Amino acid sequence: MNQWAFVIAAYAVTAIATIVMSFLNWRAMACAERAAERLSDRP
Repeated sequence: MNQWAFVIAAYAVTAIATIVMSFLNWRAMACAERAAERLSDRP
């Protein structure tokens, strides 16, 4: 089997994992910002 198939697969897995981790971290950051806003809105 051609070695380039494995190289392309490795890059694809890395790209997909990077996108997924970025999305999950962005979602966690947004949740933390909302929690911080709720704390600062207290009287």
